[in-house]
Amino acid sequence: MYNLLKGKKGIIFGALNEHSIAWKVAERAHEEGAEFVLTNAPIAMRMGDLNTLAEKTGSQIIPADATSMEDLTNLVEKSMEILGGKIDFVLHSIGMSVNVRKGRHYTDSKYEFTTKGWDVSAVSFHKVMNVLYNKKAMNEWGSIVALTYMASQRVFPDYNDMADNKAYLESIARSFGYFFGRDQKVRVNTISQSPTPTTAGSGVKGFDGFIKYADEMSPLGNATAADCADYTISMFSDLTKKVTLQNLFHDGGFSNVGVSDKVMDAFTED
Repeated sequence: MYNLLKGKKGIIFGALNEHSIAWKVAERAHEEGAEFVLTNAPIAMRMGDLNTLAEKTGSQIIPADATSMEDLTNLVEKSMEILGGKIDFVLHSIGMSVNVRKGRHYTDSKYEFTTKGWDVSAVSFHKVMNVLYNKKAMNEWGSIVALTYMASQRVFPDYNDMADNKAYLESIARSFGYFFGRDQKVRVNTISQSPTPTTAGSGVKGFDGFIKYADEMSPLGNATAADCADYTISMFSDLTKKVTLQNLFHDGGFSNVGVSDKVMDAFTED
């Protein structure tokens, strides 16, 4: 370990179980010397193992619905009390599509489902930053990161309305990140991660196919959840103080490959 986050304090959204990227980030942040608060929606906490992670990392848990300004205000205020000061890093690792869960095809979306998924997956990021910004809760050179996926920019037919949510999320990062950087010297970025077998991701139809295809397209292969945690830690550290408003591809090179030998071979077999 390198003590990259020694003395830093943060909030980590979205850890559910050991398969979660947020879970891996929390483990790595702890190893690198950070203190943090863990949070997830009350309903998600009943499904996961967050208490185990809290015990392992010496962290406290504050349940919060990320779509509720009241809950988020309480979360930020209590986190500052628990941690003894302002926040240095925040991870937004939240995504949910009711249309996906209910098996609704993209061309037959139920729009109240669309609105709920959009609020949870994207608008919640704006709400989190709204509270942090207006309460001046972040230290200068603090880092806010949200996780996204390439379907925000390319068509993956079964990713459904989550693709729209991720596109909106990335736009929020740029727009709010401008004001956060200008006014409070806080950086805001998104990490576009390889398809990763988390609880949320695995709910998408054809997800195993996504993973295999991306792995065979990428010169370095897919980035794992543990790999993503390492990259996220670097974004929380002082080594990346001037990186902001970026959508950072962490995908083994997938985003810049038109076609790979392996994929071509699959179509040219005799």
